Amino acid sequence: MPKLSAATRARKIKLLLFDVAGVLTDGKISLFPVPSEAQHQIVVAPKGLSAHDGAGISLARLGGLKTGLITRRNSETVALRARDLKLEYVYQGITDKLAAFREILAKEGISAGAAAFVGDDVIDLPPMQNCGLSIAVANARSEVKKNAHYVTPHAGGEGALRDAIEYILKAQGKWKRAVEDYVRGESTLGN
Repeated sequence: MPKLSAATRARKIKLLLFDVAGVLTDGKISLFPVPSEAQHQIVVAPKGLSAHDGAGISLARLGGLKTGLITRRNSETVALRARDLKLEYVYQGITDKLAAFREILAKEGISAGAAAFVGDDVIDLPPMQNCGLSIAVANARSEVKKNAHYVTPHAGGEGALRDAIEYILKAQGKWKRAVEDYVRGESTLGN
């Protein structure tokens, strides 16, 4: 049986799931201790997120894609951004990303072939190796890129998720219409 091209795989996608650190962010983790009144320090971990990715989530929604994140870390910043973007699925503190991926598929009632996963590091390989379209960001580890059907032109935190969304919607013939709807203001979420 011939191998399916990335574009052929992209045409079947209904759900786009992704990692956070290294995909929505540049992968750097900055920790800032902040003194509290209780004589101990609270650590704040700010995250830099791309407005292009946020707009991409709106475009995905306009193109009929559902979206969600699966990440190992817990972050209130990520939870806040996920609420702002109205992601359908937010899984934080997950060590078994494949189990979470399968749980989401079951909730959606779709096969793995109808889902894409965007990752950057080895913890993302299990869902990437079990989905219909695996996408690595430009700054992904080499073994992740080798397992990807598509590698984004931009790095994580610099619009890589937007690249993935654009690739899928163009393959499905929905990009132009989604952009027109977005420009008309049909979705102001995500920028």
